[in-house]
Amino acid sequence: MRKKLKKVALAFAALVVLIAISGSIVITNENEYKLIRQFGRVERVINTSGVTIKIPMIQTADTLPKQILIYDLAASDVITMDKKTMLSDSYVLWKIEDPLKFAQSLNSSIVNAEARIDTVVYNSVKNVISSMSQNDVISSRDGELSQAIMNNVGENMGQYGIRLLAVETKRLDLPVDNKAAVYERMISERAKIAATFTAEGQAEAKIIQNTTDREIAISISDAQATAASVTAEGEAEYMRLLAEAYSDSQRADFFSFIRSLEAARTSLGGKNNTLILPGDSPIAKIFTGR
Repeated sequence: MRKKLKKVALAFAALVVLIAISGSIVITNENEYKLIRQFGRVERVINTSGVTIKIPMIQTADTLPKQILIYDLAASDVITMDKKTMLSDSYVLWKIEDPLKFAQSLNSSIVNAEARIDTVVYNSVKNVISSMSQNDVISSRDGELSQAIMNNVGENMGQYGIRLLAVETKRLDLPVDNKAAVYERMISERAKIAATFTAEGQAEAKIIQNTTDREIAISISDAQATAASVTAEGEAEYMRLLAEAYSDSQRADFFSFIRSLEAARTSLGGKNNTLILPGDSPIAKIFTGR
């Protein structure tokens, strides 16, 4: 009987020792922090992975995530500087940078942290967009808007041991009730711009056309004047040659003869034509031999 009681006592003692040993071991993974608490107060923070020891039954271990977290803000209406309503839908990338401060200010609660992030980021989004016109907001979707929101947040989350890595906009759109009206106005504005460009192009084309027509008219006029001058010079030379030719009696007779032959050839052109010449005509004398 005593032996049995002794075995039971040894087994119980071994179980107590095993429980004590297992309760004193703390395993920390690479993607987490461990907070060792004693009577609710944080005694130390474990930042590196590995195995550490705590006092069983007296100390407890809480776990906080070390990796980057994402928080999706609810879509909400914001008003631009020119009093236009837009629908903003964003998300935040964040991480716990100081686990001790996080535990002290937010009671180690991710829910509490997300509530703070929601308030701070929403106010920053509202403040930034309210300082911009709608056109500026639309044209700032390539990173400028996100950077402006981050700058507006500043270091406000540092007091909670949190660091915001990025605020990204998933959707920045117009409310359904005024989207059609805004699109129609944008189409009208683009049509006015297109009409202005078209009118300017037509005016420029008209100037070019008038300039070209004027240059062509000047070129034609100059060419006609040159042609008239050359023709006049040619006719003057022709008349001079005729005058020289007719100034000599022998040449005058020869040219009269040639002109007579040309006249006869012209008269006999065509079919069934008859040439009647007087007997003393120079041409008749050629045919009669007298």
